[in-house]
Amino acid sequence: MFSSAHIVLMRAETDTDPTMKMLRFRSPSIRSLDQEVLCTIRLLDDSEISCTIQKETKGQFLLDHVCNHYNLLEKDYFGIRYVDPEKQRHWLEPNKPVVKQMKSLQPFTMCFRVKFYPNEPMKIKEELTRYLLYLQLKRDIYHGRLLCPFAEAAYLGACIVQAELGDYDPEEHPSDYIRDFKLFPKQSLKLERKIMEIHKNELRGQCAALAELNMLQRAHNLETYGVDPHPCKDFTGSTAFLGFTATGFVVFQGNKRIHLLKWGDVSKLKFEGKTFYVIGVQKEKKLVLTFHTSTPAACKHLWKCGVENQAFYKCVKSSQIKTVSSSNIFFKGSRFRYSGKVAKEVIEASSKIQRDPPEVHRAQFGQSRSFNSLSHKNLIMNMEPLVPALPSTNEYEEAAADPGRRNLRTHHTLRLHVLLQHDLSDFMNILSPLSSPCASMLPTPVEDSQGGVNQLFTSPVQSPARLLRELHADPDIQAQLEAERERDREFERTRLAARSRMSGVLASSLRLLSSNERVNTWVLGVARFVAVLMGVLLVTVPTLLLLLESDIDVSFLHEIRQTPEFEQFHYEYYCPLRRWILKTNLFVMLGCSLWNRQVF
Repeated sequence: MFSSAHIVLMRAETDTDPTMKMLRFRSPSIRSLDQEVLCTIRLLDDSEISCTIQKETKGQFLLDHVCNHYNLLEKDYFGIRYVDPEKQRHWLEPNKPVVKQMKSLQPFTMCFRVKFYPNEPMKIKEELTRYLLYLQLKRDIYHGRLLCPFAEAAYLGACIVQAELGDYDPEEHPSDYIRDFKLFPKQSLKLERKIMEIHKNELRGQCAALAELNMLQRAHNLETYGVDPHPCKDFTGSTAFLGFTATGFVVFQGNKRIHLLKWGDVSKLKFEGKTFYVIGVQKEKKLVLTFHTSTPAACKHLWKCGVENQAFYKCVKSSQIKTVSSSNIFFKGSRFRYSGKVAKEVIEASSKIQRDPPEVHRAQFGQSRSFNSLSHKNLIMNMEPLVPALPSTNEYEEAAADPGRRNLRTHHTLRLHVLLQHDLSDFMNILSPLSSPCASMLPTPVEDSQGGVNQLFTSPVQSPARLLRELHADPDIQAQLEAERERDREFERTRLAARSRMSGVLASSLRLLSSNERVNTWVLGVARFVAVLMGVLLVTVPTLLLLLESDIDVSFLHEIRQTPEFEQFHYEYYCPLRRWILKTNLFVMLGCSLWNRQVF
């Protein structure tokens, strides 16, 4: 146990060091005082590093921490990925606090992965960066994301074997030595024999770095190089997989690429709910591609990935990157801006690196848990529903775990056990219709209680004289009483007739009032709508004319004119409308002049 003086001393020492203030490995008691959060980051070779962060720590700190662990300078190709409790993947945004982005329970588990695949891997300056890209491609091959024909698959597999084992040695390698390598989702005996043939005859003498470079050179020419497939459905309801590469936006159905829209031809990416739109130009015609995802979160993730890839590969400088909105100019939507460097800046920065190459610590065959930690049998079984389609977009090793299942691995660090789960059938039900019937029940009318107004007419009014006469049994009095009773009955009949006529008049009056009330309500609603519409037009039209026609160069007007939504509205809607109005006015003026000449 630490004494109070010892704790104060430790806090004073660490607070003076900004690095130790962010990254501390201390006792749980002190960690709880500072409200620190434990993060476990799984690397590309399935090894793990852990650190503690504070609640205000941003995502860039974790990325820098991993790059410092590797001694990596060319770090703009990489990112950190995490999975939320709904099994939706996300890229950790570097300029936002980590705690606000993570929705899972602590401790946090994330994965270090390649985010932007270099278009020309040969231009990567350092061997360390190429090795990390090689590890990512090896994962892509194993999980079925990098599709290739038989000959290419055999060559890529042979390069991996050469990099892992070195030259073929008949004394060390038995006849079936390739059996221990699980390189592909479905690895046939024919493919293994071809891999061994290339490994024995074509790759002899190549060191690990050269074999990895040959693999990168061959892999980057494949159609699915760098494609992280997003499952969705097109407008016909067919399953499709969307992806983003250095060339542009791609769409796959099965193993066939059906669309390739280069980044220069993509004018806008947007989403609304579960619907994703790609607006561009192809063969000098406007093209709008519409796709539907399983959830709004998946659609937003797809949109953000597209915005980031377009900015990274298309822009010349990071200063050209603009904030992008997911909606039109008149509706509020999500806004996002890619905050990193672009591809050309990364290549220029790589060419300026002047240092001794860092040492590359390669994981020897059998040390990496990339293949041993996964059940190959279960992987094949889970992929069968999509054959021959592109495999799953989710990485099995990145699936979120039950946050409550924890294990104390060492005295200072914790590990979150990740359950490897994936169900491809969920993606096949993306557009299943939802029904939530609801019944509308009218309230039961309340019955009128007896009495009330009706009590005023229960019986005719009896006078005191009548009551007196009833006390006597005189026949004359009895005759008078009978005549009086007849008059009373006649009075009752007259009263009832008058009452029925009055009830009819009241009912008709109530019906007229109710109909007038409905009419008045409708008229009032229309009047309100017209008033609101006129108010909006009185404000909107002068504002648009000020923005579109005036030459006033005020700062806030200039910023509005530079937004992509305003540019889209100006070129796609306002300019055609203005041309149409000018043509219409010209025709009207010509018609009037001709009519005047004929009349006069």
